Amino acid sequence: MTRRDFTGLAVTAPLAAQTKTALRIIDPHVHVWTHDPRYPWVKETTSPPKEDATPEMLLKLMEANGVSHTVIIQFIGYRWDNSYARDSIRKYPGKFLGVCRVNPESPGAPDDLSKLVKQDGFRGVRISPGANASGDWIGGPLMPPLWRRTQELQVPMTVLTSTSRLPQVGKLVEQFADLDVVIDHMADCPLDRPEELKKLLDLARYPRVFVKVSHTWSISKQEYPYRDTHAQVKKLYDAFGPQRLMWGTDWPLVERNCGYAKALALVREEMGFLNDEDKRWMLARTIERVWRFG
Repeated sequence: MTRRDFTGLAVTAPLAAQTKTALRIIDPHVHVWTHDPRYPWVKETTSPPKEDATPEMLLKLMEANGVSHTVIIQFIGYRWDNSYARDSIRKYPGKFLGVCRVNPESPGAPDDLSKLVKQDGFRGVRISPGANASGDWIGGPLMPPLWRRTQELQVPMTVLTSTSRLPQVGKLVEQFADLDVVIDHMADCPLDRPEELKKLLDLARYPRVFVKVSHTWSISKQEYPYRDTHAQVKKLYDAFGPQRLMWGTDWPLVERNCGYAKALALVREEMGFLNDEDKRWMLARTIERVWRFG
C-alpha cells in the first residue's frame, strides 16, 4: 500500500461534494503517529504501524473533504506518552484538540490528567478496559478518583470498550452526573446480539452520554455502505437522538477499510433515515457540545 493509497488522497469525489452542502464538519476521532526517534514506541508496541500518520497528511485529507477541525485521540502505540499528540496540536493551533491517555491502574492517574489538561492543553481522557480480566480495573477503586478529577477539570471521559463493560460504565456515569462521557465506535456491538445492544441503549437514560457512530465496517458482514448496520444505527438514533450521536473516521485505520471520504459519505449520504438537521448535529453540533473549538 502506498502512502497515497493509505491517506486516501487519490480520492477526488469529496472535492465535488464540497459544492453540494455547506454543512460544518468536525471529525472527533483520528490518530497520529510517526517513525521518529524523538517519539519512541513503547516496549509493548512490538509491531508498530509501517506507515506514518502525521498531522500534515491529515490536514490534506481534511481540506479535500471539507473538514474544518479534528479531535486527535492518543494512539495506544505510545500508551501514556502523549508527547506526539501534544506537539501535533501545538504545531497547528486551532485545527486540533486532543484526548490523552493516562495509566488507569496507577494511583497517580488523576494528577497525571491534571497536568496533561492544565499544562499540555488536552481536552479529555480516554480509557480502554478490555473485555477479559485485563480490564477488570474498570470496576476497581482507582476509577472513581479518575472520573472525579475528569469531572472537576470539565473535560470529557472517552471510553473504548466492549458491550460487556457497559453496565460498569453506567455505574460510574451515575456517580458523576456532570461529566460528559463518549462511547467510542458504538462499543462495536455485534449485529446478531440484541441483548448486547440493549446495554448500550440503556445508557441513553443518562443525558450526558454520547455515542460515536463509527467502525461500522468492523461489525458489518457486507461491503460499503454496510447496510446491514443501518438498522442498529437507527436504534441508537431513536434512543439517543442526533444531538448525542457523532460520526468519526478513526483515521488512519479507516483507510484499510472504506477510506476517509466514504466514512463521511456514510453519514452524509447513505443513511436514509437522517435528515439535514440530523446531519448537522452528527457531523458537527454534537461534537461541539463535547469539544468546543471556539
